[in-house]
Amino acid sequence: MDNYDTLDEQYIALDREQVRRTKNIKLIPDAANRRGGKKSYAEWAHVIGIFQTLMFVHCEKTWGNNIVDLGCGTGILAIAADPLVSRSGRYVGLDVNTKDIAFCSQHYPLPPFEFLHLSAHNAAYSTEQSGQKIWPIDDESADLVTALSVWTHLNESDAIFNLHETVRVLRPGGKAIITAFILDGKTPDPLNDDETGSYHSTAKKLWQFERQAYDSADWFTTDWADVPEKAIAFNESGLKRMLGETGLTISARYDGCWKENPGIFFQDILVLEKKRQ
Repeated sequence: MDNYDTLDEQYIALDREQVRRTKNIKLIPDAANRRGGKKSYAEWAHVIGIFQTLMFVHCEKTWGNNIVDLGCGTGILAIAADPLVSRSGRYVGLDVNTKDIAFCSQHYPLPPFEFLHLSAHNAAYSTEQSGQKIWPIDDESADLVTALSVWTHLNESDAIFNLHETVRVLRPGGKAIITAFILDGKTPDPLNDDETGSYHSTAKKLWQFERQAYDSADWFTTDWADVPEKAIAFNESGLKRMLGETGLTISARYDGCWKENPGIFFQDILVLEKKRQ
């Protein structure tokens, strides 16, 4: 991996000189700071393109948006959001990881980017913390909330709490783009897999959510997770309950390719909308 990091540093410098029409990808960090389950430069660029497109499709404005990004990591969705907050907009990234917040605060320019630490507890990612869960964001101030691979690490209580926070900070008519593992009956059965030893066989067994997450009837985890928050899915009943409690409606839904079917992203994507007044 040392060779990869060395080559990556040289490649990024050369690649930035070749960028002509997608200037925001110049913000992609070096390999040491590409975290969140994706280290490849190409995969970062790919995911940035997916979510920048989704933002353009689902935001009412193509610029000047106020965007709140829960679980910002080292800024992959900050880069995707860059064109949409240009001119008069603002992007605020929130994360429980102090290291990631420190990196982002140095790497991305203020304005339009700002990064704030959440002191909330998470059994997988912030075990030493037990502070405030409430987002430091004003009521009805956001046009869009994003959360990439966040609900995949939230237990039932935290998932519902953070969806309530999403509603609180969204303006009427605002939207949220969140990713999740949703158990909807489309997940392939590994017992019927005829690709023994293949990548697909391994992936199917890796993403089987068959164990209850704590005492929840609707949230599940995998056999390999030592704490449920390492990998969590919820079923349709759980989704319906979250929507019922918050009043959000589904504006669009995209199946993830984790289900071994074609999809625009690995996880499922929900585009949720807050009711207009």
